[in-house]
Amino acid sequence: MTQAGSNRRPSNLFYQSGTRRPPVDRAEGIYIWDQYGGRRIDGSSGAMVVNIGHSNPYVLDAMKRQMDKCTFAYRLHYENDAAEDLATRLCDLAPAEFNRVFFVSGGSEAVESCLKLARQYAVATGQASRFKVISRFPSYHGCTLGALAITGYAALAAPFAPMMHEMPKIPAPTAYLDRDQLTMEERGIRYADLLEAEIRAQGPDTVLAFIMEPVGGASTGALVAPDSYYPRVREICSKYGVILIHDEVMSGAGRTGKFLGGDHWPGRPDLIALSKGIGSGYCPLGAMLAPDWMVQPVLEKGGFLHGFTYAGNPLASAAGLAVLEVMEKEDLIGNAARMGEVIRDRLEGLKPRFPFIGDVRGKGLLLAAEMVADPETMLPLPAHLNAYQRIIDIAYDKGLIIYSRRTRGGNEGDHFLVCPPMIITPAQVDEMMAIIEDSLDTLARELDLPRGL
Repeated sequence: MTQAGSNRRPSNLFYQSGTRRPPVDRAEGIYIWDQYGGRRIDGSSGAMVVNIGHSNPYVLDAMKRQMDKCTFAYRLHYENDAAEDLATRLCDLAPAEFNRVFFVSGGSEAVESCLKLARQYAVATGQASRFKVISRFPSYHGCTLGALAITGYAALAAPFAPMMHEMPKIPAPTAYLDRDQLTMEERGIRYADLLEAEIRAQGPDTVLAFIMEPVGGASTGALVAPDSYYPRVREICSKYGVILIHDEVMSGAGRTGKFLGGDHWPGRPDLIALSKGIGSGYCPLGAMLAPDWMVQPVLEKGGFLHGFTYAGNPLASAAGLAVLEVMEKEDLIGNAARMGEVIRDRLEGLKPRFPFIGDVRGKGLLLAAEMVADPETMLPLPAHLNAYQRIIDIAYDKGLIIYSRRTRGGNEGDHFLVCPPMIITPAQVDEMMAIIEDSLDTLARELDLPRGL
C-alpha cells in the first residue's frame, strides 16, 4: 500500500503517538481510500464504531433533511422530534423495564452517566453510604477520570492514579486461560462468586454498582465468559442491592449478532451504556438506558445533576435513528451473526498453520485472536516483540485495518480484533481473510514464530 508522502505539511494535531497515517480521501461500505490512491478494508469498523458501513445514502439523506431544519436545539430550551423518536426506538429494542434514555456524545460520557445516576439514585433512596463501583481487571470503560477509575488497564490508568478515587476490581472471567479440572460452567460460577466475595470484603452497604462488558472489548480481546457467569452475577447483585451496569459501548447496536451483547444470556442489567454503533460514526452519539424505577426518585429529589451540551442533539439523533432503521431493513444484526460464525471458523482454521494463535473468541462481528508463545500453557509472547502492534502495521500495509491492544492488563498478552462492518459479504470475508493470513505469515517470518503446513 502507498504510505504517507515525504512532502506532507507539518501537523498541529496530536493523538496517542507521533505516528502519521496517510490522509483519508473517501469511504464507502467497508472500504476507505487515502489521498495517495491506497484502498483498505476497514476490518475494525474504525474503533468498532461504523457498524452499518461508511457513507450509507439513507443515513446521509436523513442527516441532510435534519440539517435543512435544525442542527442544534439545547435540551433545556426545546424538545426535538429526532431525539424523542430515537429514544422511543431504543426503548423498544432494549429489555423490558428500560423506558428512559439519557443522550450523550460518546462512550465515556455514557459510562459516567450510569455511574452518576446510580449514585444519585442511592442518595435519593436513603442509601448514601453506597459509592463503590466494582469492575473487572482487565477492562476498559472510558478515558474520563470517573470512567478511568473503574477501568482495569494499568498502562492507561497508572499516570492518573493520584487524581482518581480508584475503585475495587475483581478478575475478569478469563476461563480460557485456566488449567484446572473444572468445567466451563463451574469456572463461570467461580468467577462470578469473586464478585460476592469482593462485595462482602468492601462492606455490602458501601457497594453501589458492578460494571461489566457482556462481551469484552479491546482490553480483553472480545472476552466471553462461560454461560453460567451471567445469571449468577445478576443473582449476586440482586442479593446485595448492587446496581448491575452493562457497558455495551462496543458490544451493543447489533455487533454481536443481537442488539445488545447481554441479550445472549439471562441476567438483565439495571443500567446500560451505549455508544459507538448506535451512531455508526455518522455523528458523535451515545446513550444511557435506564428504568423508570431508578430515574423517577432522582427527578423527584431535584433532578439529575448531570448533563452535556450536545445531549439529544437533533442532527446526531436523526443520524442514530436512520442507522437503526438501516440495521432493521437490511437485517444487519442477522448478518453480523452469520458472517461472525464464518469469520470465527476461518480464524480457528488458521491455528494449524500459525500455532502461535492460542485462542479465538467473541460473538458475532466482535472477534479476536490471541497470539501466544505456547498454545498449551497460553504463555504470552515476549512483550518486547510488540506483536500486537506489528500485526496491525503489517496488515495496514497490505490493505486491511484491524485493531489490537494488550490483553493481560496492558503489559503483555498480544491479540488482534477482527470487527468489520455488519454489511460485510461472503466475498469480502474472503478478501479480508486472505490479507489476515498473509499478514500472519509475514509476522511469523519477521518474529521467527512457529509455522505449520
